[in-house]
Amino acid sequence: MKPLLLIITLLFLSACTQQAPTTGLYLLLDTSGTYTKELKKAQQIIHYYLAELNPGDSFAVGRIDSASFSEKDIIAKVTFDLRPSKANEQKRQFAQQIADFIDEVESSAYTDITGGMLMATEYLNEVGSAQKNILIFSDLQEDLPKGYSRDVNLSLNDFNVIALNVTKLRSDNQDPQQYMNRMSNWQNRIEDAGGQWRIINDLERQAALSLQQ
Repeated sequence: MKPLLLIITLLFLSACTQQAPTTGLYLLLDTSGTYTKELKKAQQIIHYYLAELNPGDSFAVGRIDSASFSEKDIIAKVTFDLRPSKANEQKRQFAQQIADFIDEVESSAYTDITGGMLMATEYLNEVGSAQKNILIFSDLQEDLPKGYSRDVNLSLNDFNVIALNVTKLRSDNQDPQQYMNRMSNWQNRIEDAGGQWRIINDLERQAALSLQQ
């Protein structure tokens, strides 16, 4: 084979085997108190993203419980194979793992949202996704066990953080300003850390769930 033709062939093969820039998605599920009753909605959201994500993309789901900064709180994780048939099989397995978890989940006493976010950023940085997304399915009321500290600086440059299904607490009905303050405090914390922030409460509008905004 002539040298020029050999170079062209090698470049072509390299282009075919290189993985395109991927999307990384980490979904945090609040499992504290009565919020576990909302998890069927989360399951529908997970099915939506399983359909939307492409071969090469990464997806993980972790729980928010009393102490969420732990690998044991990762319910399911996968980087989809570049072969579509293999990726589809991985998606079916992922959906089954989520279904099994929701069927057996027990409520936690506390809500360590910050610990879950630290796990999410660690995971997405490790897989090296070009687009990093953290979704938080929670009422966003953080409540830590005695002795736990989460006074840490989040690092969220190039991260999109989306709060989903932020339900109102009973105390929010009594004083709506509590809800507004909670949303504002989280927005400020995310944006101060360099991230992009938005809230989606109308889960029926699938267009709003799109990661391409």
